[in-house]
Amino acid sequence: MTAHTVAVIGAGNVGATTASRVADRGVADVILYDVVPDLAEGKALDILQALPLTRSDCIVRGTSTFSEIGTADIFVITAGMRRGPGMSRSDLLKKNADIISGICKQLADQSPDSIVIMVTNPLDVMTHLAFRATGFDAARVMGMAGVLDSSRFRAFVAQRLGVPATEVDALVLGGHGDLMVPVVSRATVSGIPLREKMAANEIDKIVERTRNAGAEIVSLLKKASAFCAPAESVATMVQAVLRDERQLISASVLLQGEYGISDVFLGVPVTLGRDGVHEIVEIALEPAERDALRRSAEEVRQNILALDQIDPH
Repeated sequence: MTAHTVAVIGAGNVGATTASRVADRGVADVILYDVVPDLAEGKALDILQALPLTRSDCIVRGTSTFSEIGTADIFVITAGMRRGPGMSRSDLLKKNADIISGICKQLADQSPDSIVIMVTNPLDVMTHLAFRATGFDAARVMGMAGVLDSSRFRAFVAQRLGVPATEVDALVLGGHGDLMVPVVSRATVSGIPLREKMAANEIDKIVERTRNAGAEIVSLLKKASAFCAPAESVATMVQAVLRDERQLISASVLLQGEYGISDVFLGVPVTLGRDGVHEIVEIALEPAERDALRRSAEEVRQNILALDQIDPH
């Protein structure tokens, strides 16, 4: 048993794997919730039985009754409709808005001092909705995307060059969608700029593959979407918060003038600590990258406007 509790809302592939990754790291006890009776209970029991092998003393339990969650340090929201073949993240907007709004109002009433990490797509818009529905301070509401997209970018570079992924340092900014911005100008391999290690056309291919990484997995799995990398990404954020690590990662947070953008949740470099978003970090970008980030922000803004037509509150 640990001093912290994380509630994972949604016991599908992403939610259950997130619960497992968080518990494996030993950073928090986990409550797994799903509206489907017995689903969360069954998956939680399976995870619990694995923990002696990972030397974790965390407790994992499942429930289909939201009130049984009680309070938690962090709520990770993975609930909602998943993306199917040929479906964009924005196509999910109408399907998931009502689900997320209801969950956020419940958790705000039940656990008013908690932190929210959004995983449900379209991620940046759902994070904005969570901010609005909970009424929480912006520092306590964030979306998991940039850490995942950055990891994908690093993995593809490492695969192409035949080097360990740990030798690749790279960030992806912007919305979690087709206009995300892999920051090529700051990408390095063993400290050497990526542009010195790879031809421009090869980098372009990797940038495009990074933007389509989620869709690529959906097209291969047919009836499922990515869950291992998203779950590990959430666990990284959870650990950064609960252990007050202040490490630099990319997450979707509310911008108020940073990068010349306001009133939009967008993926940018941040440091995370015990109270949530400790600092939004502005890094130097090339003019083309800064323009791409603003285009990505505008796409998110348009989807927020579409959300307002669905849920004007």
